[in-house]
Amino acid sequence: MELTSWGRYPRIVASGEHFETREQLKRQMDRDGDLIAYGMGRSYGDSALNQRVVFSRRFNKILHFNPETGLVACESGVSLQELISVFLPQGWFLSVTPGTRLITVGGAIASDVHGKNHHVAGCFSTSVDSFELMLPGGDVVLCSREENERLFRATCGGMGLTGIILTAVIRLQKVKSAFIRETVKQCRNLEEIFNCFEKYETLPYSVAWIDCLESGEKMGRSVLMAGEHADTGSLDMDFNQPVSIPFDFPGFCLNRYSVKLFNRLYYHTRSSFVENRLVPLDPFFYPLDSIGHWNRIYGKGGFTQYQLVLPKTASYEGLKSILDRIAKQGLGSFLAVLKLCGPANDNDLSFPMQGYSLALDLKIEKRLFPFLNELDRIVIDYGGRLYLTKDVRMSKDVFRKGYPLWETFAELRETMGMKEKFNSLQSRRLEV
Repeated sequence: MELTSWGRYPRIVASGEHFETREQLKRQMDRDGDLIAYGMGRSYGDSALNQRVVFSRRFNKILHFNPETGLVACESGVSLQELISVFLPQGWFLSVTPGTRLITVGGAIASDVHGKNHHVAGCFSTSVDSFELMLPGGDVVLCSREENERLFRATCGGMGLTGIILTAVIRLQKVKSAFIRETVKQCRNLEEIFNCFEKYETLPYSVAWIDCLESGEKMGRSVLMAGEHADTGSLDMDFNQPVSIPFDFPGFCLNRYSVKLFNRLYYHTRSSFVENRLVPLDPFFYPLDSIGHWNRIYGKGGFTQYQLVLPKTASYEGLKSILDRIAKQGLGSFLAVLKLCGPANDNDLSFPMQGYSLALDLKIEKRLFPFLNELDRIVIDYGGRLYLTKDVRMSKDVFRKGYPLWETFAELRETMGMKEKFNSLQSRRLEV
């Protein structure tokens, strides 16, 4: 079968097996050769691709919920959308959510995903109480901050390279409504958007769309969207039926001029300032989930998301340098997102650090990877790193400079026999 990720690059021929019970998974693990877990295919690069994969999506039961504490136990194939569907009507929502609800709990842990509230809530792992992990030999261990803590920190953000996550206990947050009180503010340049992030830092959620093709005084012009859970409104939420992109867009549709036009229209059609308007939770957190197969916009060759984070003290100068290079090269993005991140955690390979993160969706084309190599050097020079969940081409040297605990992680893999059983195209490329 042909297998790819959300970025649709690369495409490989792979064999895959589903499991619905622990016994089925154990039999699959006992076979020779290595493998990697594959959930809903929403990682952008090659971190869940291997010549052999195990599909976790059918291992998807919700096992228990404690309404006193908000702790829910579930199997790893449960999606975030399924959790929201069940628990939001009861007044509970995810403590941390990325920009899509169409990922599994196992994938959220393996990527240690983050969202619009990282500056106050941290990564997804902060809401994880414990999880069960199947090791290379088929043994199952419970991992938490108190028990097998070393495995806990390696697995959260470990890209599936320590074992197969079976079940997890995660903490939901109490909410009163399925609505958000949102503030929207146009910002004329990079300095202004940085000031706005600081101004609204006390709000739990913030994110900005940023125009990466402007230069000079308009460099970094943005639209900030910040908010908090509303106290009023219904707890009912209907997921939008997606408008689906029916075919791959021709490659010529996405170019410097079409992106520049889109950016101009997007910026000038946003409100210059609106405060505390009531908006449904779904489009606030998951705007792209309402568009089915939106990855087809980038054509049959696919795309990659280049996501970087820089330390706070270096973020302004570093982003100025990066935006200047992007504008000169003309490789802009419809979906450029700027976020304020809080402190880094203790997990081996978790992505965020205290500073600013920039994410760009870029069409795969001949000149792209050499250009991204240039950006890599800027990111490393300013003390930053790239997000493994979005990566499809990072070099091992860039990885090792960005993740100081990589060697500790690699030693654990070697010592516990994980390197022989759990691998992806990414792990081989990075030699981890």
